[in-house]
Amino acid sequence: MPFPEDNNSQVTVKDLGVLEADEKGLGIITPDHSTCLKVPSVPYPDGGLRAWGVVLGGFLAQFCSYGRVSCLQRCGLGDVNPAISFICSFGVYQDFYTRIYMTEHSPSAISWIGSVASFLTISTGLVGGRLYDKGYCMHLLYGGTFLMMLSFFMLSFVKPNQYYAVFLTQGIGMGIGGGMTYVPSFAIVAQYFDKKRTMAMSIITAGVCLGSALLPFMINQLLAKPSLSFAFVTRIVTGFMTILLIVACILMRPRLPPSEKHANVADCLKRFSRDWAYIALIIGFTCFALGFFFPMFYLQLAAITHGLNETFAFYSLVILNGCGFIARILCGIIARKVSVINLAIGSAVVCGCITFAFVDIGSPASVVLVGVFYGSSAGIYAGTMAALVSLLTDNEAELGLRLGIAFAVSGLGELIGPPVTGALLTSEYHWWRPAVFAGVLVLAAAGCFTTVKLMARNRLQLV
Repeated sequence: MPFPEDNNSQVTVKDLGVLEADEKGLGIITPDHSTCLKVPSVPYPDGGLRAWGVVLGGFLAQFCSYGRVSCLQRCGLGDVNPAISFICSFGVYQDFYTRIYMTEHSPSAISWIGSVASFLTISTGLVGGRLYDKGYCMHLLYGGTFLMMLSFFMLSFVKPNQYYAVFLTQGIGMGIGGGMTYVPSFAIVAQYFDKKRTMAMSIITAGVCLGSALLPFMINQLLAKPSLSFAFVTRIVTGFMTILLIVACILMRPRLPPSEKHANVADCLKRFSRDWAYIALIIGFTCFALGFFFPMFYLQLAAITHGLNETFAFYSLVILNGCGFIARILCGIIARKVSVINLAIGSAVVCGCITFAFVDIGSPASVVLVGVFYGSSAGIYAGTMAALVSLLTDNEAELGLRLGIAFAVSGLGELIGPPVTGALLTSEYHWWRPAVFAGVLVLAAAGCFTTVKLMARNRLQLV
């Protein structure tokens, strides 16, 4: 049932003179087709069964797409069983590939599958965001779901040591497919929530952590059964994820029809280039991405190389991701009291300080503490990203494009960061080098977020 129109928000051409009214209520379009301000014609539901169903759909999409793909990056950690340091399912595959299925290739070479997949998931949002703004939301969701599941199914036909085939399916195919669903799963929430938008987006990002915790356990248990082949396990996982993604596509439906008039990309980019708060935010995202994954990738390896049990090292990642899941859920609630930008600054400072702890991490207690504090603070940070971009977006018609640009640029950090920290670590495990590199960059991100706060207090809804 459509929501009642708010007559007070209607704007006519007669009232505006030289401006043309956007009939769909998404904004006001100038004669050169550049949107200048947002004028919603209907109130936000800010709750209800349909709205929270959209949140659940976005949660499932993140569970299956970026929650899986981001873990691809946690591959080449060295010669000590590197795989299980993944947050997500590919960590188990990395272990399987390194020891059994692709023994002719180094863990470092395999790690590029993860880096490329995560980069494509994020950078595809640049195109996906623009297509979302033009009304192709469901096309992106359906297409991304099909491509991810096709790629995962084709993986079951890969033969041992066929590196190129794994790279094409798990690296490129799943990366692009995940990227097609990434931006819509966030942007569509903006049509349903206003005051509770940060909470809704935080819940969606929690799907990454839950996927990171459950998928590795499930796949590891299946691969451990001698009666199940690699191909059969892959098809089981494909079926499981297909069901979840179909449910996500059913639940995520746009509330408003797409506008017949769209903001001109060139005009938008000109405005974005003059939006210094937005630029500082993107720089902060990129700096954080460069150092963000070091503790997640190398926590298990740090524990093992310091003499701790491998099983305990694996569960330290479960602790990290479990805390991240809880933190992302709570982020939206806390943000209503503290503000989103303050959460981003605080979480970046904590993450940066904890990263320096890798210089001397050698006891079970220290590993657990790193997992708890880093997982919680990283989870809070992840829960603020989309919300911060949304708060700096004055026109909802530009939200998809702004999200796409922000995620695409920060994706470069995810592509470059893991190989750089791995090179700094070396096979001799000089932990202080990558720890200082990552820690300084994450603290630099906190500085960028502080700059955003000072430059855009009104837009960030700060008192």
